[in-house]
Amino acid sequence: MIILAGLWNSGPQHWQTMWEQKHPEWRRAAHRDWNNPECDEWVAEVDAAIAECEGPPVLVAHSLACVTVAKWAASGSPLKVAGAFLVAPSDVDAPAYPAEAVGFQPMPMEKLPFPSIVMASSNDEYVTLERARAIAAAWGSRFVEIGEAGHINGASGYGEWPEGERMLMEFCRQL
Repeated sequence: MIILAGLWNSGPQHWQTMWEQKHPEWRRAAHRDWNNPECDEWVAEVDAAIAECEGPPVLVAHSLACVTVAKWAASGSPLKVAGAFLVAPSDVDAPAYPAEAVGFQPMPMEKLPFPSIVMASSNDEYVTLERARAIAAAWGSRFVEIGEAGHINGASGYGEWPEGERMLMEFCRQL
């Protein structure tokens, strides 16, 4: 598994960080600048993380990293992934999206060439439920709405998030 954190990284109370601690064989893709990401650079860093794996990994992405996964899929990389577990994809086309993220627009809306699941909340500050549903449909992803869960991060109370981990493991078993 490769953990792909979004804008500003995933802090100590975030499910991604807690899952990494629980599963030391999982690793987080490194980025040069978590606070001022540049799309092409992040895509290249994801490609480098995938290249280091022995076989096609499962990508576990949150927020802006979901967009990065879709941009990577469209990049023409010859590398393969087994699938992608995409949680709370941010709508980079939304007028209120943070300006720190450079080059991620327009929102990629092409079908992903691997199995994927999009998990979304009905009250996410970075994407409306309708838009999340449209993004999942465009990506060819299975869509799961988990109710009022904010941005599905530590600040929203999703620390250990055992339900999410169970959904990830079930997704992996189906690959």
